[in-house]
Amino acid sequence: MAVIIHMGAFGLSSNGTLPAPQGGMKLTDLDQHHWETGDWIAVVETPGGSRGKIDYDPERQIFHLHHLLPVGLAFPFDFGFIPRTKAEDGDPLDVVVLTDQPGYPGLVTGIKLLGSIEAEQTEEGKTFRNDRLLARAVESASFASLETIDDVAPKLMDEIEEFFKFYNRLRGKTFRVLRRSGRDAAEKLIRDATKGKKAA
Repeated sequence: MAVIIHMGAFGLSSNGTLPAPQGGMKLTDLDQHHWETGDWIAVVETPGGSRGKIDYDPERQIFHLHHLLPVGLAFPFDFGFIPRTKAEDGDPLDVVVLTDQPGYPGLVTGIKLLGSIEAEQTEEGKTFRNDRLLARAVESASFASLETIDDVAPKLMDEIEEFFKFYNRLRGKTFRVLRRSGRDAAEKLIRDATKGKKAA
């Protein structure tokens, strides 16, 4: 049975069958900045610590379990997207959110951009950019001191990159890190992906 979380206009409901959309704004169309603080926002799809890769379907306004990772492998931190963006792979721009505790699918959280892992992904003979923004949650104690990607412990950065390399290898894909970039470059990625969304 499929595992589906449906985002209705006023909350979450869980059902074993595919529900029809109930209206309301798609999470991919939310404003990119927090309505109170003005910080960037991210929408969580897959919580940190989850073996399940969870994807958001904007047309049906549901979260669905796309696939499971092998036993012993889990997402290291919350993984989601920046609204109103379209990356080169056709999906919203991905973001890894360093946070003290895992969120949940559909959580909208204020973030501080730290930088990006610029990367290429190859699958079925095609190579395209598939960058990962790196951010910390605004509401964080453990990561509150981080201002840029250079503030993140090198070992942690290496482990995050190795996770995505191994994760993609399991899926028959190649993930090649091109460079680590700072906050200004990350914001440019968002601006370019926002233009891509408008042009689509």
